[in-house]
Amino acid sequence: MLTTELNIADPDGFYEALIGLHRDLTAEQSRLVNAKLVLLLANHVGDRTVLDEAMALARRGLVPSGEDRAMHAVA
Repeated sequence: MLTTELNIADPDGFYEALIGLHRDLTAEQSRLVNAKLVLLLANHVGDRTVLDEAMALARRGLVPSGEDRAMHAVA
């Protein structure tokens, strides 16, 4: 099961390091470093069920581009 409760020692320090990772990168380089980080962490997790759950949660609430946003409006 995916852990969604705070589980990072020094979350503020981690956030600063994550922002620093992107410093001085182009938008394309930033996307590339994000993709590399995701793949490295996914490999570390290794559990496909947990990874599937994380992907579903990450995508929740996003409307695919090109689709009618009115169809996906939350009442």
